[in-house]
Amino acid sequence: MDELRLLLVFVLLYSTPAASRSFNGFSYQDIFNGNGNGEIHFNGVKLQVETQSLSVFAVGGSNVTLSCHFWYDPPLDSPRRVRVKWAWLPVSGDRESDVLVTIGHRHRSFGDFKDRVYLQQNFPGDISLVITNVTLNDSGQYRCEVIDGLEDESAAVDLELRGVVFPYQPHNGRYHLSFQAAQRTCEEQDAAVATFEQLYAAWQEGLDWCNAGWLADGTVQYPITQPRLPCGGLGLAPGLRSYGTRHKHIHKFDVFCFSSSITGHVYYLQHPEKLNFTEAVQACLEDGSQIAKVGQMYAAWRFLGLDRCDAGWLADGSVRYPITNPRQNCGPQEPGVRSFGFPSPHHKHGVYCYSSR
Repeated sequence: MDELRLLLVFVLLYSTPAASRSFNGFSYQDIFNGNGNGEIHFNGVKLQVETQSLSVFAVGGSNVTLSCHFWYDPPLDSPRRVRVKWAWLPVSGDRESDVLVTIGHRHRSFGDFKDRVYLQQNFPGDISLVITNVTLNDSGQYRCEVIDGLEDESAAVDLELRGVVFPYQPHNGRYHLSFQAAQRTCEEQDAAVATFEQLYAAWQEGLDWCNAGWLADGTVQYPITQPRLPCGGLGLAPGLRSYGTRHKHIHKFDVFCFSSSITGHVYYLQHPEKLNFTEAVQACLEDGSQIAKVGQMYAAWRFLGLDRCDAGWLADGSVRYPITNPRQNCGPQEPGVRSFGFPSPHHKHGVYCYSSR
Protein backbone atom coordinates (compact mmCIF):
# COMPACT_ATOMS: atom_id res chain seq x y z
CA MET A 1 0.00 0.00 0.00
CA ASP A 2 2.85 2.45 0.85
CA GLU A 3 4.49 1.77 -2.51
CA LEU A 4 1.17 2.54 -4.28
CA ARG A 5 0.83 5.87 -2.44
CA LEU A 6 4.38 6.85 -3.41
CA LEU A 7 3.65 5.99 -7.03
CA LEU A 8 0.50 8.17 -7.04
CA VAL A 9 2.40 11.13 -5.57
CA PHE A 10 5.13 10.68 -8.20
CA VAL A 11 2.58 10.64 -11.03
CA LEU A 12 0.73 13.73 -9.73
CA LEU A 13 3.91 15.73 -9.34
CA TYR A 14 5.49 14.94 -12.69
CA SER A 15 2.39 14.73 -14.84
CA THR A 16 1.56 18.44 -14.06
CA PRO A 17 2.51 20.69 -17.01
CA ALA A 18 5.75 22.55 -16.41
CA ALA A 19 4.13 25.90 -17.18
CA SER A 20 2.00 25.72 -14.02
CA ARG A 21 4.96 25.23 -11.66
CA SER A 22 7.29 27.90 -10.32
CA PHE A 23 10.51 27.68 -8.43
CA ASN A 24 11.16 29.98 -5.48
CA GLY A 25 8.08 32.15 -6.10
CA PHE A 26 4.66 31.89 -7.72
CA SER A 27 3.15 32.00 -11.18
CA TYR A 28 -0.26 33.02 -12.46
CA GLN A 29 -2.12 33.93 -15.61
CA ASP A 30 -1.92 37.58 -16.67
CA ILE A 31 -3.15 38.82 -20.04
CA PHE A 32 -1.17 42.08 -19.87
CA ASN A 33 2.29 41.09 -18.63
CA GLY A 34 4.62 38.17 -18.90
CA ASN A 35 6.53 36.06 -21.39
CA GLY A 36 3.98 35.95 -24.21
CA ASN A 37 2.30 32.82 -22.88
CA GLY A 38 0.23 34.68 -20.31
CA GLU A 39 2.63 33.51 -17.63
CA ILE A 40 4.77 35.53 -15.24
CA HIS A 41 7.07 34.64 -12.37
CA PHE A 42 7.87 36.85 -9.36
CA ASN A 43 10.82 35.66 -7.30
CA GLY A 44 10.43 37.39 -3.96
CA VAL A 45 8.99 40.59 -5.46
CA LYS A 46 6.30 42.27 -3.37
CA LEU A 47 3.67 44.73 -4.61
CA GLN A 48 3.31 47.66 -2.19
CA VAL A 49 0.45 50.20 -2.01
CA GLU A 50 0.43 53.19 0.33
CA THR A 51 -1.44 56.43 1.06
CA GLN A 52 0.28 59.48 2.57
CA SER A 53 -2.50 60.27 5.05
CA LEU A 54 -5.40 58.44 6.63
CA SER A 55 -7.78 61.42 6.43
CA VAL A 56 -8.23 64.33 4.03
CA PHE A 57 -10.46 67.37 4.60
CA ALA A 58 -12.29 69.38 1.96
CA VAL A 59 -15.16 71.82 1.54
CA GLY A 60 -18.08 71.56 -0.83
CA GLY A 61 -17.42 72.74 -4.38
CA SER A 62 -13.63 72.37 -4.09
CA ASN A 63 -11.25 69.88 -5.70
CA VAL A 64 -9.45 67.35 -3.53
CA THR A 65 -6.64 64.83 -4.06
CA LEU A 66 -6.58 61.49 -2.23
CA SER A 67 -2.99 60.30 -2.28
CA CYS A 68 -2.03 56.77 -3.26
CA HIS A 69 1.00 55.24 -4.93
CA PHE A 70 2.37 51.77 -5.59
CA TRP A 71 5.79 50.23 -6.15
CA TYR A 72 7.55 46.88 -6.19
CA ASP A 73 10.06 45.73 -3.61
CA PRO A 74 12.68 45.15 -4.88
CA PRO A 75 12.15 47.52 -7.85
CA LEU A 76 11.48 46.04 -11.27
CA ASP A 77 13.62 46.77 -14.31
CA SER A 78 10.66 47.62 -16.54
CA PRO A 79 7.18 49.05 -15.85
CA ARG A 80 4.19 46.74 -15.65
CA ARG A 81 0.63 47.26 -16.78
CA VAL A 82 -1.69 47.02 -13.78
CA ARG A 83 -5.37 47.48 -13.06
CA VAL A 84 -6.17 50.32 -10.65
CA LYS A 85 -9.51 50.61 -8.92
CA TRP A 86 -10.79 53.25 -6.53
CA ALA A 87 -13.87 52.31 -4.50
CA TRP A 88 -15.97 54.29 -2.03
CA LEU A 89 -17.71 53.29 1.19
CA PRO A 90 -20.20 56.06 2.14
CA VAL A 91 -20.62 57.23 5.73
CA SER A 92 -24.12 55.73 5.76
CA GLY A 93 -22.52 52.29 5.85
CA ASP A 94 -24.06 51.15 2.57
CA ARG A 95 -22.10 48.71 0.46
CA GLU A 96 -18.91 49.78 -1.27
CA SER A 97 -19.25 51.04 -4.84
CA ASP A 98 -16.77 51.68 -7.66
CA VAL A 99 -15.51 55.20 -8.30
CA LEU A 100 -12.88 54.77 -11.03
CA VAL A 101 -11.25 51.81 -12.81
CA THR A 102 -8.21 52.16 -15.09
CA ILE A 103 -6.12 49.77 -17.17
CA GLY A 104 -3.31 51.49 -19.04
CA HIS A 105 -4.77 54.52 -20.80
CA ARG A 106 -8.32 53.22 -20.53
CA HIS A 107 -10.45 54.45 -17.64
CA ARG A 108 -14.06 54.49 -16.54
CA SER A 109 -15.81 56.43 -13.77
CA PHE A 110 -19.10 55.44 -12.17
CA GLY A 111 -22.31 56.81 -10.67
CA ASP A 112 -22.24 60.31 -9.22
CA PHE A 113 -18.46 60.37 -9.75
CA LYS A 114 -18.76 60.07 -13.52
CA ASP A 115 -16.58 62.67 -15.26
CA ARG A 116 -15.60 64.17 -11.87
CA VAL A 117 -12.61 61.94 -11.07
CA TYR A 118 -9.24 61.10 -12.61
CA LEU A 119 -5.80 59.81 -11.59
CA GLN A 120 -3.13 62.40 -10.82
CA GLN A 121 -0.15 60.40 -12.22
CA ASN A 122 2.56 62.96 -11.43
CA PHE A 123 5.26 60.28 -11.23
CA PRO A 124 5.63 56.51 -11.87
CA GLY A 125 3.31 54.64 -9.53
CA ASP A 126 1.28 57.76 -8.63
CA ILE A 127 -2.38 56.73 -8.71
CA SER A 128 -3.75 59.47 -6.46
CA LEU A 129 -7.44 60.17 -7.05
CA VAL A 130 -8.50 63.72 -7.91
CA ILE A 131 -12.17 64.52 -7.19
CA THR A 132 -13.47 67.73 -8.73
CA ASN A 133 -16.43 69.77 -7.49
CA VAL A 134 -16.69 67.89 -4.19
CA THR A 135 -20.29 67.36 -3.05
CA LEU A 136 -21.70 66.90 0.45
CA ASN A 137 -22.37 63.23 -0.31
CA ASP A 138 -18.73 62.48 -1.21
CA SER A 139 -17.74 61.92 2.43
CA GLY A 140 -16.63 58.41 3.29
CA GLN A 141 -13.77 55.95 3.00
CA TYR A 142 -11.99 55.55 -0.34
CA ARG A 143 -10.03 52.41 -1.12
CA CYS A 144 -7.16 52.44 -3.60
CA GLU A 145 -6.57 48.96 -5.06
CA VAL A 146 -3.83 47.76 -7.42
CA ILE A 147 -4.24 44.42 -9.19
CA ASP A 148 -1.29 42.80 -10.97
CA GLY A 149 -2.39 39.33 -12.00
CA LEU A 150 -3.12 37.53 -8.76
CA GLU A 151 -1.34 40.16 -6.72
CA ASP A 152 -3.89 42.48 -5.10
CA GLU A 153 -2.94 45.18 -2.61
CA SER A 154 -4.93 48.17 -1.33
CA ALA A 155 -4.88 51.10 1.06
CA ALA A 156 -7.64 53.38 2.36
CA VAL A 157 -8.11 57.08 3.06
CA ASP A 158 -11.07 58.92 4.60
CA LEU A 159 -12.54 62.04 3.02
CA GLU A 160 -14.20 64.41 5.47
CA LEU A 161 -15.94 67.67 4.65
CA ARG A 162 -15.58 70.80 6.73
CA GLY A 163 -18.79 72.67 7.33
CA VAL A 164 -21.54 73.48 9.78
CA VAL A 165 -24.14 71.26 11.46
CA PHE A 166 -27.62 72.55 12.14
CA PRO A 167 -30.68 70.87 13.67
CA TYR A 168 -33.71 70.82 11.43
CA GLN A 169 -37.37 70.43 12.32
CA PRO A 170 -40.01 70.55 9.55
CA HIS A 171 -42.95 72.96 9.52
CA ASN A 172 -45.36 70.34 10.92
CA GLY A 173 -43.50 70.05 14.22
CA ARG A 174 -40.88 67.87 15.79
CA TYR A 175 -40.37 64.13 15.30
CA HIS A 176 -42.09 63.75 11.93
CA LEU A 177 -39.19 62.50 9.80
CA SER A 178 -38.35 58.91 8.91
CA PHE A 179 -34.73 58.35 7.94
CA GLN A 180 -35.51 58.61 4.22
CA ALA A 181 -37.59 61.76 4.79
CA ALA A 182 -34.71 63.19 6.82
CA GLN A 183 -32.34 62.60 3.90
CA ARG A 184 -34.69 64.34 1.47
CA THR A 185 -35.24 67.21 3.89
CA CYS A 186 -31.52 67.96 4.23
CA GLU A 187 -30.98 67.67 0.46
CA GLU A 188 -33.84 70.13 -0.14
CA GLN A 189 -31.98 72.63 2.05
CA ASP A 190 -28.68 72.22 0.18
CA ALA A 191 -27.28 69.99 2.93
CA ALA A 192 -26.74 66.33 3.82
CA VAL A 193 -27.53 64.29 6.93
CA ALA A 194 -24.68 64.88 9.37
CA THR A 195 -22.32 62.12 10.45
CA PHE A 196 -21.53 61.29 14.07
CA GLU A 197 -18.09 62.87 13.67
CA GLN A 198 -19.61 66.07 12.32
CA LEU A 199 -22.13 66.29 15.16
CA TYR A 200 -19.42 65.56 17.71
CA ALA A 201 -17.26 68.37 16.30
CA ALA A 202 -20.27 70.72 16.41
CA TRP A 203 -20.90 69.76 20.05
CA GLN A 204 -17.26 70.54 20.86
CA GLU A 205 -17.83 73.97 19.32
CA GLY A 206 -20.85 74.55 21.56
CA LEU A 207 -23.90 73.11 19.76
CA ASP A 208 -26.62 72.43 22.34
CA TRP A 209 -29.94 71.01 21.16
CA CYS A 210 -32.46 69.00 23.15
CA ASN A 211 -34.40 67.39 20.28
CA ALA A 212 -33.16 64.03 18.99
CA GLY A 213 -32.28 63.80 15.31
CA TRP A 214 -31.14 61.30 12.70
CA LEU A 215 -27.49 60.92 11.77
CA ALA A 216 -26.07 59.42 8.57
CA ASP A 217 -25.36 56.03 10.15
CA GLY A 218 -29.01 55.53 11.12
CA THR A 219 -28.53 56.38 14.79
CA VAL A 220 -30.53 59.04 16.62
CA GLN A 221 -28.65 61.43 18.92
CA TYR A 222 -28.56 64.99 20.24
CA PRO A 223 -25.80 67.25 21.66
CA ILE A 224 -25.95 68.74 25.16
CA THR A 225 -23.42 71.23 26.52
CA GLN A 226 -25.61 72.41 29.43
CA PRO A 227 -27.21 69.42 31.23
CA ARG A 228 -30.83 70.03 32.32
CA LEU A 229 -33.88 68.06 33.36
CA PRO A 230 -35.71 67.77 30.00
CA CYS A 231 -32.50 66.72 28.22
CA GLY A 232 -31.39 63.55 30.00
CA GLY A 233 -31.31 64.98 33.52
CA LEU A 234 -28.92 67.03 35.60
CA GLY A 235 -26.89 63.99 36.63
CA LEU A 236 -25.48 63.31 33.16
CA ALA A 237 -22.31 64.97 31.97
CA PRO A 238 -22.32 67.10 28.80
CA GLY A 239 -22.02 65.07 25.63
CA LEU A 240 -23.96 63.39 22.85
CA ARG A 241 -27.08 61.64 24.07
CA SER A 242 -27.84 58.56 21.96
CA TYR A 243 -31.03 56.63 21.26
CA GLY A 244 -28.95 54.10 19.33
CA THR A 245 -29.88 52.70 15.94
CA ARG A 246 -33.55 53.13 15.05
CA HIS A 247 -35.83 51.62 12.41
CA LYS A 248 -35.42 53.80 9.35
CA HIS A 249 -39.01 53.41 8.17
CA ILE A 250 -41.04 53.17 11.38
CA HIS A 251 -39.38 55.57 13.79
CA LYS A 252 -39.56 59.33 13.30
CA PHE A 253 -37.37 62.12 14.67
CA ASP A 254 -35.86 65.44 13.63
CA VAL A 255 -32.55 65.50 11.74
CA PHE A 256 -29.12 67.06 12.00
CA CYS A 257 -28.06 68.44 8.63
CA PHE A 258 -24.57 69.33 7.44
CA SER A 259 -23.74 72.10 4.99
CA SER A 260 -20.35 73.02 3.55
CA SER A 261 -19.14 76.15 1.75
CA ILE A 262 -21.10 77.59 -1.16
CA THR A 263 -19.87 78.81 -4.53
CA GLY A 264 -22.32 81.74 -4.72
CA HIS A 265 -23.50 84.17 -2.07
CA VAL A 266 -26.51 84.78 0.14
CA TYR A 267 -27.79 88.32 0.62
CA TYR A 268 -30.68 90.18 2.20
CA LEU A 269 -32.77 91.70 -0.57
CA GLN A 270 -33.24 95.42 -0.25
CA HIS A 271 -36.91 95.92 -1.01
CA PRO A 272 -39.17 98.94 -0.43
CA GLU A 273 -41.72 96.89 1.51
CA LYS A 274 -42.10 93.66 3.46
CA LEU A 275 -43.27 90.59 1.55
CA ASN A 276 -45.40 87.53 2.10
CA PHE A 277 -43.82 84.19 1.17
CA THR A 278 -45.09 84.09 -2.43
CA GLU A 279 -43.98 87.67 -3.01
CA ALA A 280 -40.58 86.89 -1.47
CA VAL A 281 -39.97 84.00 -3.88
CA GLN A 282 -40.92 86.20 -6.83
CA ALA A 283 -38.79 89.12 -5.64
CA CYS A 284 -35.64 86.99 -5.62
CA LEU A 285 -36.41 85.72 -9.13
CA GLU A 286 -36.87 89.28 -10.37
CA ASP A 287 -33.49 90.13 -8.85
CA GLY A 288 -31.83 87.40 -10.94
CA SER A 289 -31.46 84.91 -8.09
CA GLN A 290 -33.58 82.53 -6.05
CA ILE A 291 -34.80 82.41 -2.50
CA ALA A 292 -32.06 81.03 -0.24
CA LYS A 293 -32.18 77.63 1.41
CA VAL A 294 -31.47 76.97 5.07
CA GLY A 295 -28.20 75.16 4.36
CA GLN A 296 -27.04 78.03 2.16
CA MET A 297 -27.69 80.53 4.93
CA TYR A 298 -25.80 78.45 7.50
CA ALA A 299 -22.86 78.02 5.11
CA ALA A 300 -22.81 81.76 4.31
CA TRP A 301 -22.95 82.58 8.03
CA ARG A 302 -20.17 80.11 8.87
CA PHE A 303 -17.79 80.57 5.94
CA LEU A 304 -18.54 84.07 4.61
CA GLY A 305 -19.39 85.87 7.85
CA LEU A 306 -22.96 86.74 6.82
CA ASP A 307 -24.30 89.08 9.51
CA ARG A 308 -27.71 90.72 9.29
CA CYS A 309 -30.18 91.62 12.00
CA ASP A 310 -33.22 91.55 9.70
CA ALA A 311 -35.48 88.51 9.66
CA GLY A 312 -36.25 87.13 6.21
CA TRP A 313 -38.01 84.30 4.40
CA LEU A 314 -36.11 81.19 3.31
CA ALA A 315 -37.09 78.55 0.76
CA ASP A 316 -38.63 76.14 3.29
CA GLY A 317 -41.09 78.80 4.52
CA SER A 318 -39.15 79.56 7.68
CA VAL A 319 -38.01 83.03 8.76
CA ARG A 320 -34.43 83.41 10.00
CA TYR A 321 -31.50 85.79 10.21
CA PRO A 322 -27.72 85.27 10.66
CA ILE A 323 -25.65 86.92 13.37
CA THR A 324 -21.85 86.77 13.35
CA ASN A 325 -21.29 89.69 15.75
CA PRO A 326 -23.84 89.50 18.59
CA ARG A 327 -25.26 92.87 19.62
CA GLN A 328 -28.20 94.42 21.38
CA ASN A 329 -31.65 93.75 19.92
CA CYS A 330 -30.30 90.91 17.71
CA GLY A 331 -31.06 87.90 19.89
CA PRO A 332 -28.78 85.91 22.23
CA GLN A 333 -25.21 86.92 22.96
CA GLU A 334 -23.76 84.07 20.89
CA PRO A 335 -23.21 83.94 17.12
CA GLY A 336 -25.71 81.84 15.22
CA VAL A 337 -28.65 81.68 12.85
CA ARG A 338 -31.78 82.90 14.66
CA SER A 339 -35.11 81.34 13.79
CA PHE A 340 -38.70 82.57 14.01
CA GLY A 341 -40.02 79.16 12.99
CA PHE A 342 -42.65 78.84 10.25
CA PRO A 343 -45.02 81.80 10.35
CA SER A 344 -48.14 81.99 8.21
CA PRO A 345 -47.20 82.44 4.51
CA HIS A 346 -49.34 85.58 4.54
CA HIS A 347 -47.16 87.34 7.12
CA LYS A 348 -44.85 90.09 5.89
CA HIS A 349 -41.07 89.82 6.26
CA GLY A 350 -37.88 90.49 4.35
CA VAL A 351 -36.22 87.78 2.24
CA TYR A 352 -32.77 86.25 1.79
CA CYS A 353 -31.79 85.41 -1.78
CA TYR A 354 -29.04 83.18 -3.19
CA SER A 355 -27.07 83.93 -6.33
CA SER A 356 -24.67 81.43 -7.89
CA ARG A 357 -22.71 84.26 -9.54
